[in-house]
Amino acid sequence: MFGDKLAASQSPQSSVKQSQSRRNVPKAQEAIYEFLLEIVKNWSPEEVLKEFKHLFIHHSDTVSSNTLPYLYEIVFANQEQEFRNTLKRSCYILINNWDITRNHEPIQKLIQLFSDPILYKHTISPTLKRLREWLRNFIASTDFQELKLFVTRYEDRGRIHWSQRYASYLLVPQYINLENPLEQRQAARNLSRKLKEKFKFDLAMYTALSQEGPAKERKLENPTSLGDEVLRLIKKIVAKRGFFSYPNIAHIFLNQTKNLSYGAFKQSLLEYLIFSVEPDEFASMLKIQFSEKLSTLYSDHDDKPINNALILRTANRAIEYLTTENHQEPSSLFVLLLSQGNSLTLVIVLLKIILICRYSRTHLEARIADLIRYYASYSEEECQWVVNFFEIFRIITAIYTENIEYNLVNMNDASCSHQKLEADMEVYRIFSQLKHRANLEQEPDILEVKTVEAALEEAALEEAALEEVPSIE
Repeated sequence: MFGDKLAASQSPQSSVKQSQSRRNVPKAQEAIYEFLLEIVKNWSPEEVLKEFKHLFIHHSDTVSSNTLPYLYEIVFANQEQEFRNTLKRSCYILINNWDITRNHEPIQKLIQLFSDPILYKHTISPTLKRLREWLRNFIASTDFQELKLFVTRYEDRGRIHWSQRYASYLLVPQYINLENPLEQRQAARNLSRKLKEKFKFDLAMYTALSQEGPAKERKLENPTSLGDEVLRLIKKIVAKRGFFSYPNIAHIFLNQTKNLSYGAFKQSLLEYLIFSVEPDEFASMLKIQFSEKLSTLYSDHDDKPINNALILRTANRAIEYLTTENHQEPSSLFVLLLSQGNSLTLVIVLLKIILICRYSRTHLEARIADLIRYYASYSEEECQWVVNFFEIFRIITAIYTENIEYNLVNMNDASCSHQKLEADMEVYRIFSQLKHRANLEQEPDILEVKTVEAALEEAALEEAALEEVPSIE
């Protein structure tokens, strides 16, 4: 067995073999990947799982597998990080292929393999001890926590941690991180999209059916944690239509500022963000705090013409000021604004930013993921105010950035106004329909381009206007 083979390897030639193993690690990794790609396409999921368990968990030969020597190469090289990279990419190779065929049960079983008691069993073999320690370290790592997101959607909603309800955002940092394996980035992006689609569909169905009678009588599952208040929220949001709709105001803003200098653009941006913002105290607070940030932002370019790359960078920095500047802890402005009970207003301001720069949406979702991870250590009761913000955020982005259009109809009067809505919400009903595909802007494929920001920056650099601006993160 494996322990005997490892013991035999401790010969006078072991140091030479270890040096050679380090050189052979890339070839060994590729051999393992090719083997897994071959069997996942041709074997049953049960056989694939069995093979994976023998290779990575039990480290034992099987009749059909000749891949164990390749694992030895990585072990003998004593490179834990390369072992972890190999293990992680191997998992995502299987996940991607099963997900494509909509075979989701094996994905759950794959994660369960890491609960094998053998990982905590004592062994006298130094190398086996090392391997099991590496596996335990992997289980305790962020990599494994990211892997577990792929089974969250199959678990009972009432049993998962509140933060897992926002897995579609927690997956974003995985697929924008260029250091992650391509398979992981693809899997994360695909699942994030599916989770958003499911929430969008569930929200539309709940909104439509809950208006036909008491939701409790028909046992409708509310996809949010806001209870029946979600209907009132959607009506309030959808009522802002016509000339003063958020997309229309964003369009007007871009047209009016396209020939401005960067300094003038920043001043107009502040006015745009606080335009029609309620309550007035929020607008005043935001104007004071935000103006200080914007005035010094890329100030060397204040006299230069505005361009797409500067808009993108400014939008991303504005998002960070309002969420998290260090990508770890909430910004002081975020805490200040939410402590005043202004979740809806803050979400609207963030929405207005991505409506003028759609490429910033991914950056915003990544910052939302940072905030979710930060508050995940608290119970839902302890941070209900920020959970409320997350709920409102995903509802509003589903309404304004996805391909379902919500409309409000007065069942007693053909005309609909914001004043009438406030007076009597009960006479209005929400209707939803798919937007025409021609009206949809395609989300940029960040797996095909290194980053959207880099692509825009490259175009802008032709004008030699941004040579002194710090690199986009």
